Amino acid sequence: MARDVIATCPVCQGELTVTRLQCRSCGTALEGEFGVGRFGRLEREQLAFLESFLRSRGNLKEMERELGISYPTVRSRLETLLRALGLGDGAAPPVEDDEAEPASQAPGQTDEDLTAERRAVLERLARHELTADEAATAIRALGRS
Repeated sequence: MARDVIATCPVCQGELTVTRLQCRSCGTALEGEFGVGRFGRLEREQLAFLESFLRSRGNLKEMERELGISYPTVRSRLETLLRALGLGDGAAPPVEDDEAEPASQAPGQTDEDLTAERRAVLERLARHELTADEAATAIRALGRS
């Protein structure tokens, strides 16, 4: 029975990679290091929201009725989804898996830079510009950049 792949390590919250793919029909197997892609990193609730968005063909009023939530909540969840995909305002597009830096911080980035970026995320959280989940995602992303 096939199960969904998790993208985040349950121990350290690091990004997991897939190391083996196998065809159910002929048994052919590929081994290596494969990323799960930007959609594989979404939480189940975000995937369900994305499916609703696609079913309604992007009609937020229809999503409001389907999901039984208010229009502002639909908009907020859409913004959260966009940020999770690296498509939100001010968010850099996600780095493709084969271009990702293995180090914990980008070249030339100091610990002070990371601290300042984390502080900026926390300040946005305090001003209610981000939800707690969005802030946690942003801070985890800083650790991978």
